[in-house]
Amino acid sequence: MTNTEIADAVNAKKIPFYAIEEALKPDFQRAIAVRREVVERYVRPLPEKSEHCLQNVPYQNYDWARVVGQNCENIVGYVPVPAGLAGPIPIDGVEYPIPMATTEGALIASTHRGARAIGLCGGCKTIVLAEGMTRAPVLSVPTLEQANALHKFCKENFPLIKSAFESTTRFGKLLELKVCVTGRKAYLRFRAFTGDAMGMNMVTKGVDKALEVIKEHFPEVEVLALSGNYCTDKKPSAINWIEGRGKSVVCEATIRADVVETVLKSNVDALISLNIDKNLIGSAMAGSLGGFNAQAANVVAAVFLATGQDPAQVVESSTCLTNMTKTAEGDLLISVTMPSIEVGTVGGGTGLAAQRAMLDLIGCGGANHAAPGANSQLLARVVAAGVLSAELSLMSGLAAGHLLSAHMKLNRKQH
Repeated sequence: MTNTEIADAVNAKKIPFYAIEEALKPDFQRAIAVRREVVERYVRPLPEKSEHCLQNVPYQNYDWARVVGQNCENIVGYVPVPAGLAGPIPIDGVEYPIPMATTEGALIASTHRGARAIGLCGGCKTIVLAEGMTRAPVLSVPTLEQANALHKFCKENFPLIKSAFESTTRFGKLLELKVCVTGRKAYLRFRAFTGDAMGMNMVTKGVDKALEVIKEHFPEVEVLALSGNYCTDKKPSAINWIEGRGKSVVCEATIRADVVETVLKSNVDALISLNIDKNLIGSAMAGSLGGFNAQAANVVAAVFLATGQDPAQVVESSTCLTNMTKTAEGDLLISVTMPSIEVGTVGGGTGLAAQRAMLDLIGCGGANHAAPGANSQLLARVVAAGVLSAELSLMSGLAAGHLLSAHMKLNRKQH
């Protein structure tokens, strides 16, 4: 059959729109060409244009075998996003690049400037305070007494639940089970180590198995949903801000006063004052939840896109508190505290060629078999160092009044 004949079959409902890859595998590029032909029939070109808008969406010469069945459905092509590098920046004594994919002019330049200033002063230090991916199913219990009994059971029988959870995975280790009861509903927040994977699928499988054990002891309990939003995934929440989710990272650097003045064109006192007025008081006045920073989400989103992370998890991964104080020597001590950096170096989009290449640039691509979890921890440290760099640079630009001029120069094409 020709592509046109297959497209006719799709329009006649003989082949489902979503199943063209299955019908033509392993020639996935041809399957996508057929789907584009189907789309071009019902999405007409604009009157003022001679070609269909899909012609500007590339689809050829891409490794679709890595994508089909894992990363995307109903594929019509891919959307190229420019990628660049900030840094390198010394992190805990070792230099690393900060890979970023973005369409926001001035972002990488600003992050690079901050990284340069940090590098001139010996680099930054990081600590991973805690890690653990969470999943929190919601259960319905028939009586308040049973809700109390369930709460008590989970506390007293954690080893039993842990054994069931870990029977589903080689790397996952259940670290904690927090039970919250409201009326006749119970929310069970499982937190687990997931190696170098971001870990949502791993944790969900483990939770499903653990719930089987719980239901053996509480047969009248009903699992309403494997996710009851107490996790919390892809939504702002106080529990992630307080308890953490993924990697909880703190990153700091001391910037000499002369570097603040010569490289960043500002001064220590002005930066500290502005950080209080903007990032702390301003965010508090706005009722911000985890938004006590200048632009953490900018860097988190750019690194996530470049390295194949889940873009929706930028929501909680970019919660950040930026702090600035003056040292006894008169220098600037700057830190970012990020309790919920959710990253992985295996699974999801990390297996795509370009995204894996960016991870390899850092030196954290794939699983670390010698020290499981070390690669994803390194990526979280790089994210935090990138945020630190960008915070330092943007706050300096704001204090000096350079923000608008930098964006007009780097974010507006000059003709």
